[in-house]
Formats: sequence, C-alpha cells, structure tokens
Amino acid sequence: MFINFLRTNNIAAGVLTVLRLYLGYSWITAGWGKLTGDGFDATGFLKGAIGSATGEHPAVQTWWADFLTSFALPNIDLFNFLVPIGEFAVGLGLILGCFTKTAMFFGLVMNFAFLFSGTTSTNPQLVLLGIFIIIAGTNAGKFGLDTFVGKYINTKFPNLNTKNNQMI
Repeated sequence: MFINFLRTNNIAAGVLTVLRLYLGYSWITAGWGKLTGDGFDATGFLKGAIGSATGEHPAVQTWWADFLTSFALPNIDLFNFLVPIGEFAVGLGLILGCFTKTAMFFGLVMNFAFLFSGTTSTNPQLVLLGIFIIIAGTNAGKFGLDTFVGKYINTKFPNLNTKNNQMI
C-alpha cells in the first residue's frame, strides 16, 4: 500500500521532488567542488581505505580492499575522472528530474562504494532517501523532465516496452 502511494500519488510526487532536489543538490555540489577545485585526487582516500582493512576491527572488508588494490589504484586516473563527473551528473539528473531512476541508481552505487571504503559521513542518509526515490520509480520524476522525456520516447518509439506510458 505504501509503495503504491509512493508510485502513484501526486502528494507523494511533491514530497519526492523535494527529496530529489535535496539529493541532487548534495551530489551536484560535491561534484562541482571536485571539478573546480585544485584538482581531485582519490589516491589518498583509496590508500586510507586499504589501510582500514587491517587490524582487530577493520572498517573495510578484505574483498573490497583487494578490489581497491588491484583495480582502483592502478587505474587512479580513471577514478579521478569518473568520481567528480559522476557526482555532478547524478546531481544534475536529480535536480532536473531527468532519468531520475538511473541517476539515483548510480548515486546509490557511489554511496555504497564510499561506505564500503569505510566512510560514513552523509552516505547512510543519502542511501536511505535514495531508496525512496528508487522505489517511487517514475513518480519521483513526475515534476521534472522525466514526464516530457517519457512522452517523447513513447511517441518516437511506440513499440518500446513501456508500462502505462511511463519510462522503464
């Protein structure tokens, strides 16, 4: 019943819009700060996360530290590019309400990556609010560009697998 309310109710769409804008602002400012700052470098963060995988009560699980050691650090230039661009793109998508579910999915992926790396900060809060956006589906972007994008896609691609004229 609550999920149906989140997915169909106009009042829920309004509340979700406020949550979406808050999340979008959080993401876009984080990304913009990294894009316009003195140069973003995740090396220290990754090394700190790897270091937190040892000891009596490790904050980072071994499998994640292995991933950071074997993939993330050797490809640090890729991560230094993807993190700021990803944060900014997620924020922009959420603020505009354009491809809202996709933006929130990638926001959650980044939140969990930060959590796996031993950083709490605002990530649990962003995850919790993001889950509501994901569950609400298209209704979370109802008061945004998703409404227009969905209509455009349904007009241009009528045989595309859609449900109730809503983007999947």
